[in-house]
Amino acid sequence: MITSILFIIIGFTLLIKGADFLVDGASGVAKKFHIPEIIIGLTIVSIGTSMPELFVSTTTSLNGHADMSIGNIIGSNICNLLLILGLSTIIRPIKFQRETRIIEIPMCLAITIIFTIFCNTGGTISKNEATALIILFIIFIMYTIIMGKKGEAFDKEGMLIEIETKGQNPSIIKSIIFIIIGIIALKVGGDLTVDNAIIIARQFHVSEKIISLTILAIGTSLPELVTSVTAAIKGNSDIAIGNIIGSNIFNILLIIGVSALISPLTYNYTYNIQMAILIISTIVLSLFPIIPPKNEMSRFNGWIYLIIYIAYMAILFVI
Repeated sequence: MITSILFIIIGFTLLIKGADFLVDGASGVAKKFHIPEIIIGLTIVSIGTSMPELFVSTTTSLNGHADMSIGNIIGSNICNLLLILGLSTIIRPIKFQRETRIIEIPMCLAITIIFTIFCNTGGTISKNEATALIILFIIFIMYTIIMGKKGEAFDKEGMLIEIETKGQNPSIIKSIIFIIIGIIALKVGGDLTVDNAIIIARQFHVSEKIISLTILAIGTSLPELVTSVTAAIKGNSDIAIGNIIGSNIFNILLIIGVSALISPLTYNYTYNIQMAILIISTIVLSLFPIIPPKNEMSRFNGWIYLIIYIAYMAILFVI
């Protein structure tokens, strides 16, 4: 078992560093072809923090563990909201930008509800539904780029995976090598994490559902955790909350979309409890800007989120 735990730690490390290499390489290629930095930041960098979830979920999907694929995303999104956003807010209260209040949070809620409906119609996410999710993802990327060009609250300073090619002329060969290393690291990391998480689950007679909602969810959320906490410490609250909302949207639209496109995902209806927690948590987030203190998520709100997450984790092993 100790060996499996070590392999999981190695797997998570490879996932995070693989995402780092992939983003650096892709950014270098984009810069070489003179793609605007704002577009690189809003697409490649943002998706980069969701790469661990993507490779873990696609790996579990390919290996026939749809339960873990969907559980990883649901658990990761709950972790992002309650644990990571809660901790970030406790460190420093978060100010809500106008676009976040009236567009992005409602959009995240709507997408989560659509995801829930897809899961509960027929007990699977079909390839047609997967295609719909990917189309919505493309629309969201277009929205992000348009807002980024307007220069409204999309500063990416403090990101875990930063673009450091500004003012440089990166070698195309070096960038391609970085992309290859990143993809290999992500693939190996995904295999190590999933395979050994399953081994531990079987040894302790713990369901794959619990493993995906806890170990995999928290592990694949590490980039978001580091990014948001770092942003909160630096006082960049826009990044802290924007990273969480963006990641939750990416997780559903891109990762579930790609995983289900590879192979339709069978949905376990027992996840409806976690789905309800995710939807309620997102609704509560949408209420924070309109209750005192207005347009702000206070430290008290952050403690509420964190306490709910602790209670959720405790109940998870009881139900």
